[in-house]
Amino acid sequence: MSNLLSPPAGFNFSQLPSNLIPGDANPPWMSKGDNAWQLVAATLVGLQSVQALYYCMEEQSKRNGQMSFGDKLIPIWGKVDVALEQDYLFQKAFLGMFPNATMVFFQFVFAAITLILIAGALLGRMNFYAWMLFVPLWLTFSYTFGAYTIWSTAGWLSVAGIIDYSGGYVIHLSSGVAGFTAAYWVGPRSTKDRERFPPNNILLMLAGAGLLWMGWTGFNGGDPYQASIDASLAVLNTHVAAATSLLTWLILDVIFLGKPSVIGAVQGMITGLVAITPAAGVVQGWAAIVIGLCSGSIPWFTMMVVHKKSELLQKVDDTMAVFHTHAVAGSLGGILTGLFANPRLCFLFYGTSNKYYGLFYGLHDRQIHTGIRQMGLQLLGILFVVVLNVVMTSLVCLLVQLIVPLRMSEEDMEIGDEAAHGEEAYAIWGQGDRLEKSAGFSAYNDDTAGAARSGYNTSKNQVEMV
Repeated sequence: MSNLLSPPAGFNFSQLPSNLIPGDANPPWMSKGDNAWQLVAATLVGLQSVQALYYCMEEQSKRNGQMSFGDKLIPIWGKVDVALEQDYLFQKAFLGMFPNATMVFFQFVFAAITLILIAGALLGRMNFYAWMLFVPLWLTFSYTFGAYTIWSTAGWLSVAGIIDYSGGYVIHLSSGVAGFTAAYWVGPRSTKDRERFPPNNILLMLAGAGLLWMGWTGFNGGDPYQASIDASLAVLNTHVAAATSLLTWLILDVIFLGKPSVIGAVQGMITGLVAITPAAGVVQGWAAIVIGLCSGSIPWFTMMVVHKKSELLQKVDDTMAVFHTHAVAGSLGGILTGLFANPRLCFLFYGTSNKYYGLFYGLHDRQIHTGIRQMGLQLLGILFVVVLNVVMTSLVCLLVQLIVPLRMSEEDMEIGDEAAHGEEAYAIWGQGDRLEKSAGFSAYNDDTAGAARSGYNTSKNQVEMV
């Protein structure tokens, strides 16, 4: 691709329109359009994971980008190096017609959302200090292994020919398995929370789900690293699969549970988005519909039927069902990619002919060995990610446990947000402001602050008087 965009020898750049003439800030190899789309795509993904960005931006930006995509150290890991120097950030990225600065931004929002998915399995009982230690350790010793192995041009499974278009393995299967494993080590929520844990606010949940769905436009549309026809196909397939999955989940809810639910619709939407992710730009539209049908039914079955009959699944308290919505759906997407990957679309994405071949196309084109090999690689990728995350997540949890407790105390879990952070998610007239150890200014006068320090009874009485 770089050869196609490089000017011929002796080309006079002054012949170009002024906005296309290369300069110090616009080197000849950079495509302004591709760079603009990549930044927009990264921003859309960032909207999905704004909470996680706060926790992992520092660690991911400094080292993990190089360990995931830098020079080869071993077939599953890159060399440790800092990715914040100007000389590095202004160089052309390892893929795409844009600088490393854009690539670092795009990749760290992907790493960020992986962590927030793991957090979904641990809500309600993990010690916040343990989480702060878990994030950099897991990113360094689990995420980077998977990203390098499957996504880096020098990674073991990447070289072998595995297809993971946008993170079905690296992000979703990884987070689902890691979240489930971490939930095992942290232990369950309090009995009261497990018995009844309704959504805090269904309307806000729908708003978040809408952001998640629309943000997936950048999630899958940004992975060709160019504003190409393949990016357009990936975006369309993403929304087709998500809509199909949502409707399938709702239909099953109506048939077997008697009524549709908003929560069920959101679950079906998520499993559709997850399942299409490894396939988005390498399958045709009809395959996206089939993937949506499968992602709306198989994870529904594992969540509604298998989960209730499995002792292991019942024992591990996966708060937001990340195992079903991401590990199961991600694995399902990887397998269906191995069946439906179109060789022509794979060529548009990878630039290599006759290496990436869905099994069904292999059978049709009498490339049986190539198709079977592709399925084998997809299954091997699932095995690799599962083993990697079970082992590494367990080691990280055991290490963190030596430093701080993994769980909040029973008393803190009973109190909730106030115990962990000194503030409430929904506070009435200042009840969310932490005053005991505040290092900043207080919005209250000394008398009010003193009253608040005595506990919530004063505040409650004031509210009742009002």
